[in-house]
Amino acid sequence: MATSLTCFEPDNEQIPVLHSPLTRACYSATSTWVQCSRMSRILISGASGLIGGALIPALENRGDQVYRLVRREPCSEREVRWNPTEPVPPALLAGCDAVVHLSGESVAGRWSEDKKKSIRDSRVITTRNLATALAHTRNPPQAFLCASAIGYYGNRGDEVLTERSPAGHGFLAEVSSEWEQATQPAVEAGIRVVNLRIGIVLSMAGGAFKQMLRPFRFGLGGKIGDGQQWFCWIHVDDLVGAALEILDPASRRAEGPIRGPVNMVSPNPVKNAEFTNTLGRVLGRPAVFSVPAFMLRLAWGEFADEGPLSSARVVPGTLASAGFEFKYPRLEPALIELLGR
Repeated sequence: MATSLTCFEPDNEQIPVLHSPLTRACYSATSTWVQCSRMSRILISGASGLIGGALIPALENRGDQVYRLVRREPCSEREVRWNPTEPVPPALLAGCDAVVHLSGESVAGRWSEDKKKSIRDSRVITTRNLATALAHTRNPPQAFLCASAIGYYGNRGDEVLTERSPAGHGFLAEVSSEWEQATQPAVEAGIRVVNLRIGIVLSMAGGAFKQMLRPFRFGLGGKIGDGQQWFCWIHVDDLVGAALEILDPASRRAEGPIRGPVNMVSPNPVKNAEFTNTLGRVLGRPAVFSVPAFMLRLAWGEFADEGPLSSARVVPGTLASAGFEFKYPRLEPALIELLGR
């Protein structure tokens, strides 16, 4: 049975129930009920993924208490078990200052109907379940950060795309749009909701970038298709830095803390041909090979056109207006740092 995670005031006569991790964390070893307002309590789904694995240490390093939503039996008091495909008990979320939802099945590979259903359900249903629970939580968190993707914009050629641009067409655009709409119960409850439209994350810990490296290291890398599609990237350190700033309620913006969609991409996207040439140069390897579009379509079907062959020139309008300073605004220094060159 789910129990409340809310921290009670010291003079509250109600005796706290200590069955849940966040509640126990607010109770001292001397059994004196204490306030936990000096540090943020962040609840994260997808904690074992690429982004979660980078974000959690950064949160803990600045003094936040991080709790992980897990599907298996919890291994520590910092883990909270949930079933993302079923309604979430609101009491499971009470007592945290922010919820960060990062889970979702990988979109890479050939899409069968079952695969497409899993991609959609792992995003839309889980997000709706969390948002609904948050809307009914007695003491809801201040912020709900939910992953989304620049796939929201679809294939748009050379059009410059900001957060104000409308959704595109295609499966990924439809899923991303539904994904963001699934947060609406939390929005209507007055919770600050941020939809993180994430681009290609450059990280040595995993993801698409790490998979690209192998052929390049052997001198077999090159452009995809004609290489004219835009490649919207972000260094993992900048992604984490932006997420930390978004979580911080003390905003430098006149209009207050960030809410709504945020493009989590570098301010300097490049075309695929430039990306591959730059990567080859940093590695000291040729990048003369190319992968014809028809071969990708044979191997990956629909995903080829909506993934590696799709073009979306996305820029971080909201982060720019918030004054966020990118550590790696340009591609080559980002690659040099990652590859230790």
